[in-house]
Amino acid sequence: MTYQLRAYQHAAVHKVLAHFRSSRQSACLVLPTGAGKSLVIAELCRLARGRVLVLAHVQELCEQNYAKYSNLVADGSAGIFSAGLGQKNASARVTFGSVQSVAANLEDFSFDVSLLIIDECHRCSLDEHSQYARIIAALSSRSSERSPSLLGLTATPYRLDLGYCYQRHVDGIVRSDEPRPFVHCIFEVTLRQMIDQGYLVRPQLIDAPVAQYDFSSLPSPGQVDDAVEVNQLLVRHRRVTQSIIEQVVELADLHERRGVMIFAASVDHAREILGYLPPGQAGIVLGDSAEDDRDHVVRQFVAQGLRYLVNVAVLTTGFDAPHVDLIAILRRTASVSLYQQIVGRGLRLHPGKSDCMVIDYAGNGHQLFSPEIGTPKPSAQSEIVAVTCPVCGYDNQFWGIKDDAGYVVEHFGRRCHAWIEAKNARCEYRFVFKECPHCCAENDIGARACGSCQKVLVDPDDMLKAALSLKDALVLRVSGVQFLASGNRLRLVYHDEDGAQLTEHFDFDSAAQRGVFNRIFSRRIAHGQRPLELMTAAQAVQLQRHLPQPDFVVGRAQKKRGRPTFYRVRERVFNYVGRFRTADHS
Repeated sequence: MTYQLRAYQHAAVHKVLAHFRSSRQSACLVLPTGAGKSLVIAELCRLARGRVLVLAHVQELCEQNYAKYSNLVADGSAGIFSAGLGQKNASARVTFGSVQSVAANLEDFSFDVSLLIIDECHRCSLDEHSQYARIIAALSSRSSERSPSLLGLTATPYRLDLGYCYQRHVDGIVRSDEPRPFVHCIFEVTLRQMIDQGYLVRPQLIDAPVAQYDFSSLPSPGQVDDAVEVNQLLVRHRRVTQSIIEQVVELADLHERRGVMIFAASVDHAREILGYLPPGQAGIVLGDSAEDDRDHVVRQFVAQGLRYLVNVAVLTTGFDAPHVDLIAILRRTASVSLYQQIVGRGLRLHPGKSDCMVIDYAGNGHQLFSPEIGTPKPSAQSEIVAVTCPVCGYDNQFWGIKDDAGYVVEHFGRRCHAWIEAKNARCEYRFVFKECPHCCAENDIGARACGSCQKVLVDPDDMLKAALSLKDALVLRVSGVQFLASGNRLRLVYHDEDGAQLTEHFDFDSAAQRGVFNRIFSRRIAHGQRPLELMTAAQAVQLQRHLPQPDFVVGRAQKKRGRPTFYRVRERVFNYVGRFRTADHS
């Protein structure tokens, strides 16, 4: 069989070649399910100089990648190293191995490897004792000249415990300042692009299921569900399950669906589902199914001898049945990766197939095209908004809130995501920040120590708690601020909910006091989007509705001979997150 690379596959291959010609840093490609990762891998293996090792976590992927390469390059240069497939050939120029088998037999890989490819690379973690890490370390230590180039491929480049599995994106976005399994994402094709270009069918998301499971009584979905607890919950929902499956069958008949995949929450749940499906039309695949039995059921389904296939925790990767046109999700998952992989089972092209129905009966609520990665949605009103960095001009994508006219009135971004190639560093601009009282450097609002002078930053909760215990301190939970100008002198009056007040003054004729005001207030204008340098008190009054107000103000009592005791503002707390209630949160 002759394969012809698509335009985006050619582009991905060229990006890899260009990257490793100029850099030794690890990289990954993001290609949606159905985009043909195995063909990209095959072409890279064909072009690579030296020996290549391709790792996959399941034997099905090993076999698929090997078959694709062997069809592309029929010269016998490839071998398989997988106990599950009954082959351990490490002598070929290109070896397709299962990570488990390779990690258990590292002594068989004592040769130099020029390119190490990891399929489904989102499975890599930062655990130095993991199988992936041990393989990478062993190959790097044994290479006589240099460590192998490390490349990952995935459709879903994120993990529950890390967020994105790479640090920097080809578009200039910094995903993380912390270490990640891969440094660069050098190429990405989005799911929407694949659909718009006609390489995948469109998912038809059905949002009106007849019933849904309520998994809220179970522990956090970020944890592994206990099978006993899941089964106990589902036993109480037997009528729900029956109603759901009746609807699935009804929709499959009504819309003439040819391949229906049902993802169950447990083994008992899957068996119950199977009992509600039409006899002779359904099969079941479980994690502990005998290999021959599983292969037989899968072959029947792929050949369309079975219309329904029920499975538990399998068939999310390394499974290819292009005729699937209805996905029913009856299990919960906090993993965006898993959710996208499940839906991806139904998006491949097939003759006569125009879309794939997707029904989520577990209320997972993940966004298929714009998944929430790392930072959860702050509120129901929040949406993704573009926020331009005033320093480098990069358009960041943050959670935010727009008004009726479409203007961003609030956003929740902290720091610009741009990577500045000329400086080989991340843009330093922060939209919100904690100012160091020692050197005035701007730090992340969650920082415990100053990144500039390394001195300890006072925790707002500790500071407020200490101030509340002092007899000569006054802590205001700020509910409003008045800006009053007298000539070029500005008076700020802070009000709390109980009528108490604190006052401070800034003389704008003094460059020092004007600078302090601008650093404290003007720098934060419009949530840091448009910092200004105000020159007069009148300008501050004119712009007061755009200037931020602190959440808390702390004053300390001052006594001067011949004058009544007054309070001088010593601390202002902006962007507070902690255990004390702010004025705008009851």
